[in-house]
Amino acid sequence: MAGRGSRLRPHTLTVPKPLIPIAGKPMVQRLVEDLSATLPQKVDEVAFIIGDFGQAVEDQLKAIAQTIGAKGSIYHQDRPLGPGHAILCGAPSLEGPCVVAFSDTLFKANFNFDPSEDGIIWVQKVDNPSSFGVIKLDAEGAISDFVEKPTTFVSDMAIVGIYYFQDGANLKAELQYLIDHDVKEKGEYQLTTALEHMKQKGLKFKPASIDEWLDCGNKDNVLDTNTRMLQLKMEKESLIDPTAMLDNSVLIHPCYIGANTVLRNTIVGPHVSIGSDCEIEHSVIRNSLIQNQTVVKDANLNRSMLGSHAKFDGKAASVSLGDYSEH
Repeated sequence: MAGRGSRLRPHTLTVPKPLIPIAGKPMVQRLVEDLSATLPQKVDEVAFIIGDFGQAVEDQLKAIAQTIGAKGSIYHQDRPLGPGHAILCGAPSLEGPCVVAFSDTLFKANFNFDPSEDGIIWVQKVDNPSSFGVIKLDAEGAISDFVEKPTTFVSDMAIVGIYYFQDGANLKAELQYLIDHDVKEKGEYQLTTALEHMKQKGLKFKPASIDEWLDCGNKDNVLDTNTRMLQLKMEKESLIDPTAMLDNSVLIHPCYIGANTVLRNTIVGPHVSIGSDCEIEHSVIRNSLIQNQTVVKDANLNRSMLGSHAKFDGKAASVSLGDYSEH
């Protein structure tokens, strides 16, 4: 999660994209909790590869690891040299069975698998495979080729960004080889290159499918993912904090309302997430995401994202307003 999240600005100017809340929880927390709940083994450690996000972010990430009873480790990628380089920044944690996950997407899947396999790679069929790393299969259903963003059609089975390795040391050795010999593809050190080398040495990788792939790359995708996650979590989680106050207000579910948030003379929903300590007055809000300690008055908002400590007054709009901003 070391990227700058430029497609989601202004929200990523102050916090890294994976800490943007989805249905009330940072997306990286949802990823960690959902994976750990379905993996066949207990997670002992969660290693986060990040940029220079500051101590407060590092403490928050370590706390996320603690929610599943795991140790949190922080590693830094100082230069954008590609996903292979980013993963190798966490080299001390690449030992034994491990899962590598990219933190800007969420998934709906059954992650039960045979941990004795050399590796498992989760995929989904897509309409535009040239934008992804893709796989080809042999006659036995094992992965025969890894191709990074093919310019001509190779396969429509896209790698979604979750990988299992029986022994992370094998991955670490191949990634180190790419760095030592400056083996780049499309100008970066690619994870798919390391996977291809591992396969050539006899390791076998099997594909596994996901049910849904929820992207969080830009504002519209975040709002769509928030909508879907509210639908998925409505029956499993309490989405309305007991300290939230509704004064002459109506909720159209599914919605998430955070701690100490006050709604006055307001209609909220469907598909709205509002963080903690917000004040919403005389407004109608639909299909939107509002973070923490934000004030909204006399507004009619649809498909909007408002950051934390923001103020929005008196408009009918679809907006994207960053932290500490006013409109």
